[in-house]
Amino acid sequence: MRFGIFGSAQAKRGGPDVDSGAGFREFVENNVRAEALGYVSSFVVEHHFTGFGQISATLNLLTWVGARTTTLRLGTAVITLPWHNPVLLAEQIATMDLLSGGRVDFGIGQGYRHNEFAGFCIPMEEADERFDESLEVLLKAWTSDQPWSHRGKYWQFENVVVEPPTAQKPHPPLWMGAGRPQSIKKVAGLGYNLLLDQFAPIDQIGERIALFKAEVEARGRPFDPMSVAVTRSINVAMTAAERQKALETRLAARRRVHDLAQRPDGQNKSTILTYANTLEAAEAGALYGTPDEIAAKLQALRDGGAEYVLLNSTGGIETLRRFAKEIMPAFAGEPALR
Repeated sequence: MRFGIFGSAQAKRGGPDVDSGAGFREFVENNVRAEALGYVSSFVVEHHFTGFGQISATLNLLTWVGARTTTLRLGTAVITLPWHNPVLLAEQIATMDLLSGGRVDFGIGQGYRHNEFAGFCIPMEEADERFDESLEVLLKAWTSDQPWSHRGKYWQFENVVVEPPTAQKPHPPLWMGAGRPQSIKKVAGLGYNLLLDQFAPIDQIGERIALFKAEVEARGRPFDPMSVAVTRSINVAMTAAERQKALETRLAARRRVHDLAQRPDGQNKSTILTYANTLEAAEAGALYGTPDEIAAKLQALRDGGAEYVLLNSTGGIETLRRFAKEIMPAFAGEPALR
C-alpha cells in the first residue's frame, strides 16, 4: 500500500496580535515532515467563504509545499472547475508542474457546496456543463502547440497558444472525485484516476472500487490499484474517551460543512451530503482508535481493494508520525493481486 496526506490549513482572523499565516506555515512544515516519514503525496482541498479559514488559494499553497519538498506528489482534491477560467488554470497548473519537476496530480470536481456557488454568483444547475466545457479547454490548452480558438457556452478564446507547457506529458495525471455509480463510470470512461471521499463506510468503498475496476477493464484497459485514492480521517486515540471526543469534534465539523453546502430548499443531493450525521456514521468512515484498531480497519479497506490511502490527520503531525512508525510498515509493499 501507499499513503499520502489529505487536508486543509486555516488562517485565523484577528487583530494585529494574531499571526494569520501561522496555520499555513505549520501546514507546509508538516508536509516536509510527512515526506521524510514516507508519505508519497499531499492532496489539498479548495474551499471558499466558510468563515473558518479553509484553503482557498490551493495552488499557491501547494507551490510553496513543492519548493520545500523533493519527492512529495502535489495533489488537488479538488479544484472546482466551474469557478475557474480554464486557460488561466491551465497556465497555473503547468507552471507548478514545471517548478516541482513534474510532481502535480490534478484533482478536479464539479463542486457541491451551495454557499460557494452562491458566493461566485454561479447557478449550481450549470455545474455539469461548466465542468465539461472547462475540462475540454484545459486539455486543448495542454496538448496544442499551435494557436487554437474555443467558442463555447461559457468560455470564448480566440487564436491563443497557452504557455508554459507541462512537465508531465501530455499533461499531469487527472483525478476526479466521484461517488455515485454514474459518476464513477464517467471517470472510468475518461481514463482518469478516482478520488473517493472520507465519509463513506468501508463496505461502500469496496463497492465503488469494484465498480471502477469493472468499468476500466470493460474498456480493455488494465486496472491499476493505485489509480484509486481513498481518503480517510485518522486519529490515534488510546482510550475510549479520547476516541469519543475526536468523533464528536469530527461530527460537529461535518454538520457545519453540511449547513454551508445544503441549498435553502434542501435539494442538494450530492453524494457527500447523503451520509448520516451521527456518531456511528462518523466512526464508520474514519480510522479512529488504537494502532491495532486502526490497522484492523485499514486491513478491511485493503480487503475491499484499497491500496492508496490519503490520511486526513485530526491529531496533527504526531498522528502521522505514529502511523508511519507503528502501522505503515505492516502495509508496505506491492499491491495484492486481485
